[in-house]
Amino acid sequence: MGVVWRARDELLGRDVAVKEIVWPPQMDPAERDVARQRAMREAQMAARLSHPNVVGIFDVVEEDDRPWIVMELVPYRSLRDIIIDDGPLPPGRAARIGLGILAALQAAHDRGVLHRDVKPANVLIAPEGRVVLTDFGIARADDSPVLTGTGVLVGSPSYIAPERARGSRADAAADLWALGACLYAAVEGRPPFDREGVLASLTAVVTEEPDQPAHAGPLWPVISGLLRKDPDQRLDADEV
Repeated sequence: MGVVWRARDELLGRDVAVKEIVWPPQMDPAERDVARQRAMREAQMAARLSHPNVVGIFDVVEEDDRPWIVMELVPYRSLRDIIIDDGPLPPGRAARIGLGILAALQAAHDRGVLHRDVKPANVLIAPEGRVVLTDFGIARADDSPVLTGTGVLVGSPSYIAPERARGSRADAAADLWALGACLYAAVEGRPPFDREGVLASLTAVVTEEPDQPAHAGPLWPVISGLLRKDPDQRLDADEV
């Protein structure tokens, strides 16, 4: 959904990250206009969040009919990069990262903000252990479908909750599903429903159980509880 630039805030004398939202070419003008309005609204909501586990949003501007989001620069490796570079994480370290993601989600949900794209690439981890969840609400809305009218996927297939994949309205439980998928990927080195192609992954999310883990150990009750198909049966934040 866009490009993130490293930039300089000349007024305050600090480096920042600027997200330029770039619409997929398949989107028609009407879809693009709706997406622009949603992105502006969601970014404004996310800007009201202030939490050490949530990337700070400093400003939202509109230029060339596109939103530009000015954010805190967080120069850390993502959980995705760590998994690729270092391999699967021990359950203890994955649990500590999971608690940071959970704290970010709870802070957001308490303010009525849903993330809708929790995935390892959006989790940044500082060398001293700080966990920062990025891309809060920037390109999602609670009534946005998984597939747009022109077939553009909204979200990452292996981390989309079953209710969203079925086209149902999603709430905070969908973000918790994605947390479970992130924890699975952290300890196993791959997503729980990674298949060849988008439709195959979405079908697996809706119809199949996660692949049996080899390394989850004591985290498996949490992961399996978060990956329950029925959101009403899924672990809530307090249970996690």
